[in-house]
Parts: sequence; structure tokens; C-alpha cells
Amino acid sequence: MPPLLIANARMIDALGGEPRDGQDILVDDGTIAAIAPTGSLTIAEGLSSLERIDARGLTVMPGLFDCHIHASTTPDQGALEGITEAESAKTLRAVPQLRATLMAGVTTARDLAGADSGFRDSLEAGVIPGPRLLIALRILSITGGHGDSRAVNGLALDSGPGAGAIADSPQEFVRITREAIREGADWIKIAATGGMGSPRSHPEGGGLSESEMRAVVDEAKRHGIAGVAAHAIGAAGIAAAVRAGVRSIEHGYLVDDETIEAMIERGTVLVPTLSTLTRAVSPTAAPWVVAKRRRTVERAGERISAALAAGVQVALGTDAGIVPHGDNLRELGLLVDHGLTPMQAILAGTANAARLNGLDDEVGTLEVGKRADLVATRVDPLGDIHSLATPHAMSLIVQAGDVITRPSETVTR
Repeated sequence: MPPLLIANARMIDALGGEPRDGQDILVDDGTIAAIAPTGSLTIAEGLSSLERIDARGLTVMPGLFDCHIHASTTPDQGALEGITEAESAKTLRAVPQLRATLMAGVTTARDLAGADSGFRDSLEAGVIPGPRLLIALRILSITGGHGDSRAVNGLALDSGPGAGAIADSPQEFVRITREAIREGADWIKIAATGGMGSPRSHPEGGGLSESEMRAVVDEAKRHGIAGVAAHAIGAAGIAAAVRAGVRSIEHGYLVDDETIEAMIERGTVLVPTLSTLTRAVSPTAAPWVVAKRRRTVERAGERISAALAAGVQVALGTDAGIVPHGDNLRELGLLVDHGLTPMQAILAGTANAARLNGLDDEVGTLEVGKRADLVATRVDPLGDIHSLATPHAMSLIVQAGDVITRPSETVTR
């Protein structure tokens, strides 16, 4: 990749300060080599052939994260099709979905069920375009819980890579945690409660016991895994997951005040997936799905707003796959709607998310020496953050120094 100079930019570096106007960013060998006021950089002789992009009128930010996606899932797929479809079809369908995610400005993502190590490694090798990927492979659940895709008689309805793994004691959860690690998991995902789409569990209960969750957390930590992410909707399950030491709470819709305080004290990160909370219910949804969603949504907005107002650490995550891929940055506007400032929402999608994933020494902020993952937009993110979700909002996308799209190009998702 040739050296790159991004000149005349307004820069949000995600270090917590105000934007800086008139900045030049020099990229060399995939990393940020220098940042200085426009015109003040001395370009070394060996970089005389660098590419120059005039970013006048653009705001440059770190590449964004989506900490909760399902790359091989699509929201318009029926349950029967999802069970009977060949795994190769899921994989091939993921290719344009991953590209759409990258073109939205998401340069790193965490897949929390469905993608195996082949997805991650192919993206890393540049075989297909998409965000850098961290994977959890599948959800670990109890018999009858969220992720138990078996019929009443125990017949497995889904045996693909993303199918849930089922256990019913701390010892059994240690074993299936080790199996996920053997298959290359970066993260472990557990079901601390049931789900709205689970026929035999419910959001207020139906998850791992606290001792089972603690066994998973301890085993993951022993093996150096990035962390344990807990699907958790009801208050009791969220509280137990926090006490057990999970790194992130996914959804967290009914979190209570006591657990909000515990999350702040422990540094537990909330990934609220407001995109899926606020999505329209499918007209073909089963009555029990509609009923569970109605009960949850009635209180969820208020509880998430309470958590954000209290200062819980937040990282951006959408549940893309349940909602459309490529619309990932809609989540930024929803975070603002629920109480964050635009700058806090940007930090949720950059520095906070990088810290959650243990990548904050590499990406998440614009600093000399860090990997050159960055995006630039003509939208003012602090004045109109909702517009970042519109098609083609990103005029420039750079991933590890590679220019994915330039301001002069038309991006087609």
C-alpha cells in the first residue's frame, strides 16, 4: 500500500476532546505515522510518491466497531429456511453482508453466533472485503434455554456451526467452553436469560445459573479469551451475569438500579442493541413472540436510558442479522435518543468498543503508531449523528492503511 496523506481534515480522535480542524494525517505501512496541523508536516524524501486525499469539508474519525453482529444471518429469512438451508448458502450470503458492514464505516466487528474461524481468517487474509472479525461461534445455553434449537423430543433442528451448545452443570459448561476455544473462539457467549424468539424460554428467566456462568468466566479467563458476553434481558439474569464476572451484557433491556451500580463498579460493559429493540415486529411473527416483545419493550427504553444516564460503560452493537446489515450506524442515533451525547455515542463505537475487545492499543482512536483504521464523512457527526446511517454517508474508508473507498468514488452497497 502506498503512503497516504489525508489533508485539511476536521478530526475527532476519540480521545475525549473536542474536534480539531485543519489536521493532516499521514499513513504509512498500514499505521498512522504522523498527525499535525495542515501544512506543517515535513514529508520524508522516500514518501514523495504518496497519495494525497483532500479532506476539506470532511470529518475524520476512527473506524467504527459493531460489537454484536451475526454475519451469516439475514432478517428476512424464515425459521424453516434457516434450519434447512445449506451451510454453504449461509456463508456465501454473508459475503455481501460483510461488505455492506464495511461500507457503512464498520472496520471491526464481533460476531456473537454463526461465523466460524474461516470467516475471521478469510477477512484477515483479504479473501473477501469486510470488517476485521472477532468470533464467539455459538451461544452456550441450558436445556430449553435461548439457543437450544431442539424439538420437544430432543431432535436437533440445527447442527450448523452457529447452533447453540447445551449443558446443564458447571462441569459440562467447562467442557463446552473448552470446545469453543478449541474451535478458535475469541469470545465466549452465554445465555443468561431466555429470549424473545425462543419458544420455551422467556426474557425474565431461563438462563444459566450463576455458578454455571462463573464456571464459564473462570475457564475463559484461564485460557486468555477476550471475555464472556452474556445475552441477558431480564433483571435477575443480568444481575447474576454481572456477579459472575462477564465482560459484557448484550441487550440488558430490563436492568435494575442495583445492577446498574454494580456494572459501574465492576466496569461491565453494556451493549444495548437498540436497533433490534426498536425494530418493527414482523407481521408473520408468532403470537408468543409478539407478546414477549410487547412486555419487554414497554419498560426497556426507560431502563436503558437509566443505565446510560448513570454512566454505565457502553459499546456499540446492533444485532445485525436480526436487523439489516449495512445499517449499523443507526445505532449511534438511537444511543443519542436514549440519553448519550453525540460524542459519547461516537466513543461507544470507537474507543469504548476497542477497549472492550482488548484492541485499544491497536485501534479505536486516532493516534500515531496505531493501525490506520479510519473513516471520513461530510455529515457533521456532532450536529446530525442520525445522518451517519444514510447510504453513502462515509466518503472515505481506510482499513489498516488500505483505501477502501475515496471521496471521489460512488459506493454501492
